[in-house]
Amino acid sequence: MPIKSTTALMGVVFFSFFAPFLYTIDPFYLDSNAILLPPSGEHWFGTDRLGRDLAARMMEGGQVSLIIGFVSALISALIGLLYGVSATLLRGGFDKVFIVVVDLFLTFPTLFLLLTLVSYVNASIWVLILIISLTGWMGTARLIRSESFAIASKPFIRILHIGKVHPLKIILKYYAPLLAPIVLVSFTFGVGGAILAESGLSFLGLGITAPQMSWGSILSGGKEVIDIAWWVSFFPGLMIFIVTFALMNISNALQAKMNQKEVR
Repeated sequence: MPIKSTTALMGVVFFSFFAPFLYTIDPFYLDSNAILLPPSGEHWFGTDRLGRDLAARMMEGGQVSLIIGFVSALISALIGLLYGVSATLLRGGFDKVFIVVVDLFLTFPTLFLLLTLVSYVNASIWVLILIISLTGWMGTARLIRSESFAIASKPFIRILHIGKVHPLKIILKYYAPLLAPIVLVSFTFGVGGAILAESGLSFLGLGITAPQMSWGSILSGGKEVIDIAWWVSFFPGLMIFIVTFALMNISNALQAKMNQKEVR
């Protein structure tokens, strides 16, 4: 696993969840005498057009963005794991339904599907987690299904079925360890995708709304003053880039290790 990417990701997590205990400025405080100030020792990342400290808002918004990203990816990975393994074990009609459902979801572009779902509900952290999870499990499910079929064809799995070993025991003891690397890679990819999805929705004004904040909503608020206050858009965009880039590197490293084990 690349050390630099892991360190960068841990640094962002520390900045979002632990730095507020040291940097105690209120992210909601409006200061009419500090409107659009550039980064300085007093305001690390500058201030926005309402005089609010941008560093404090980045910490608060980072908590929301990271929670949405990690929880959405976890739920998507679990749905994909359960659905993919079930399609292998049950087969027949269930597997045909699986293929139809996955193809149906993949027919619609994810962004438009997200926009459609969000337009019918009032967005909040948990609503966005649910919506992003429901639109992000298909790729994992396909990978799990394909690998599960390969595992099911192995002789020792057939012997277990002939011996009438309980299916749950087979899944937990034999399928889970073999599928864990795929789930982990899918999870790391999913976190970056979920953060980008939330940021895109918030940037369009369909995601997190005031008084809550996320990196996407902060980025959206800076687009109107980007010509005179570059820092308002730059820092949330930088955080989103660091997290997604670090997760992509970690995912690629995990995938490379998986491929090496398969070759051996």
